[in-house]
Amino acid sequence: MRPILLKGHERPLTFIKYNKDGDLLFSCAKDHNPNVWFADNGERLGTYVGHNGAVWCCDVSRDSSRLITGSGDSTAKLWNVRTGEQLFSFHFKCPARSVEFSVGDRLAVITTDPFMGVPSAIHVKRIAKDHAAQTGESVLTLNGHQGKINRAVWGPLNKTIISVGEDFVIRIWDSETGKLLKKNEAAIGHKEEIKSLVKSKDGSHFLTGSRDKSAKLWDTRTLTLIKTYVTQPPVNAVAMSPLLDHVVLGGGQDATKVTTTDHRAGHFEAKFFDKVLEKEIGTVKGHFSPINALDFNPDGNSFSTGGEDGYVRINHFDQEYFRIKV
Repeated sequence: MRPILLKGHERPLTFIKYNKDGDLLFSCAKDHNPNVWFADNGERLGTYVGHNGAVWCCDVSRDSSRLITGSGDSTAKLWNVRTGEQLFSFHFKCPARSVEFSVGDRLAVITTDPFMGVPSAIHVKRIAKDHAAQTGESVLTLNGHQGKINRAVWGPLNKTIISVGEDFVIRIWDSETGKLLKKNEAAIGHKEEIKSLVKSKDGSHFLTGSRDKSAKLWDTRTLTLIKTYVTQPPVNAVAMSPLLDHVVLGGGQDATKVTTTDHRAGHFEAKFFDKVLEKEIGTVKGHFSPINALDFNPDGNSFSTGGEDGYVRINHFDQEYFRIKV
């Protein structure tokens, strides 16, 4: 394992995301300013300045030309990745929590938190090819969650939207009509807030991580529970290897209690599990506070973590990793 420590944020990390080519890594934090780094050596390329609140989430277009970010300042912003220019701001009445481009980058799904009597919502926005023609109108607005919606992502072929949040219920919506198609059965679902959701490379299944100290693998089409991975600390972030049958869970003891706990007891490491056997096969240490963000490089040769300690760690695998036997 070849780790690289990146220091560019002054506040805790909230989200990290590789571009589709795997050569760029984007990081978001509570310090208002998303950063972009070279994924290979950790060199910082630039900062996107414009938000006035914590930045909770980001996504990058398939051609790596545009970045979208969601912030506590009640805006979601579109950026030119190369120049750092702010192209457009979507304004809301509530903090923007989660953002994701659709396949084809013609739509974006954005979630907003409940605030001052306004309920949480999922907004679908049309993304114009020419940013001068961009408007802030919503194509679709969905309500139904109780509490924050921590993640909303596109299903296969953009036909559905999958959402999770504080009410620990997974919902699948029709992205054209807004109809609620499925909810998971309470008996097999998470028992506490769902903090993270990530799709498999082919979109056939997805992984959720919860504060109930577990992660669960689900079939995207039927919402059938496939596997459950149980760990000691609350799970804040999850990722799936695009090469091997491995899932990674990140989390740790609640950040408000970190100062009272030795880092070894706080379980601040990334935990690797065999995807099929549900068995823990290894850990990667480095952070001294909870892990809030995880992502695998699309080439499968590295993964990155973002922590409450304000650091991003890029971990390049050596050949021993690819010879792991359970």
